[in-house]
Amino acid sequence: MKIGIIQQHNTADRKDNMVRLMTKTRQLARQGAQLVVLQELHNGLYFCQEEDVDTFDQAEPIPGPSTEVFGRLARELQVVIVTSLFERRAPGVYHNTAVVIEKDGTIAGKYRKMHIPDDPGYYEKFYFTPGDLGFHPIQTSVGRLGVLVCWDQWYPEAARLMALQGAELLIYPTAIGYDSHDTPEEQERQRMAWQTVQRGHAVANGLPVVTVNRVGNEGLIKFWGTSFVSGPQGELLYEAPTDQEAAAVVDVDMARSEQVRRWWPFLRDRRIDSYGDITRRYVDD
Repeated sequence: MKIGIIQQHNTADRKDNMVRLMTKTRQLARQGAQLVVLQELHNGLYFCQEEDVDTFDQAEPIPGPSTEVFGRLARELQVVIVTSLFERRAPGVYHNTAVVIEKDGTIAGKYRKMHIPDDPGYYEKFYFTPGDLGFHPIQTSVGRLGVLVCWDQWYPEAARLMALQGAELLIYPTAIGYDSHDTPEEQERQRMAWQTVQRGHAVANGLPVVTVNRVGNEGLIKFWGTSFVSGPQGELLYEAPTDQEAAAVVDVDMARSEQVRRWWPFLRDRRIDSYGDITRRYVDD
C-alpha cells in the first residue's frame, strides 16, 4: 500500500492550515498515495496548553463541516483519509476523535481517543471526555485500520486489542513535543522512547505502524516531528525531520505481516489463561 503522511507546522489561521493540508494531500495522491494520514487535531493550534472554556467553540459535530470538506477531497482524489477532529458530541461532552473518510467521501468509521493525558502543557482532561467506542479496527477499501490517537501510543494493550481484531495497520495521529524545561539530553531520551515504544508495538503484533506528528513551535511546546512508518519487525521505512514540515508517500508491503507472524508467532503463544490480572489497576498481592 502507498501511504501518504503530512507533517505540518500549524498556525492560528485554521483556514490556511486546512488549505495547506488539502494541497499536500493532492500532491500525495498524484504520487500514488492510496491512504493519507493527518496529524492530531490538524485544523488548528494545539490548544490544550491552557484551560479556556471559550476554546470549546472550536469543536464541531461529526458528521460536520470538516468531514464534509475532507469527504469531498477523498472523493475527488479517490483516497482514504485519516482525519483528527475536536468533536462536539453534545453540550458539555467533547471528544478527541479520529475519523476515517472512505475514498467515496463517506465516513468509514471513527475512534474516540481512550487515554487522555493531564500533564503540564497537555491539559487534555479539561477538554476531552474519554472515548467510549473501544478499540476496534475500521474497515476500509485499503484494509482494516487500527486507528489510535497520540497518548494511546504508549499503551501496548491498545495496540494488542486492535491486532486481535484483525487490524492490518496501526495508525497514530499525534501531537507531542519537548518540554522547554528539560535538558537537551532528556528531550532526546523522551523523543526516542516515544518512537521505540511504537516500533515495539509493530514487533509485538507483526504489523506496520504509521505515526504522524506535527512540527514547529506552538506556545511553550516545540513539537518534535519525527513522523515515521515502520514495518512489522519495527524496521524504519521512513522518518521525517525533527524541525521541518514533510509530506511523503511510503510504500508498505502489507503481505509481509503474515510472513513475519509465521516466523514469530507471538499471537499463537500467548498465555491467555494467565493474563487475568491485566484488567487490574495494580497487583498488590
